[in-house]
Amino acid sequence: QVQLAESGGGLVKTGSFLRLSCVAAGRDFSRDTMAWFRQAPGKQREMVATITSGHNGAYADSVQGRFTISRNKVENTVYLDMNSLKPEDTAVYYCGAPDLGFWGQGTQVTVAS
Repeated sequence: QVQLAESGGGLVKTGSFLRLSCVAAGRDFSRDTMAWFRQAPGKQREMVATITSGHNGAYADSVQGRFTISRNKVENTVYLDMNSLKPEDTAVYYCGAPDLGFWGQGTQVTVAS
């Protein structure tokens, strides 16, 4: 059974740092593009960052320069480092393999002003 488990969310103040982690089990995702998406209350889910098997990252304009996606293939883990957090970053963050349709349950990030 494939499982993706996110962790690292929480309540922080504006300007803070958080690291989200996503541990995959049940399948080797080392050859797949992985991604972080987020969904804020009342809004559609949006792409935050993606990373290819070759470690090439791409970012939404809203997080470019503040967030960094990385992966550890040996540990089958994907990370999202989030710097200079803003209240508009508040959302549930989901890790997934978008091309395959596998998604985690999400972790809540709340940034207080």
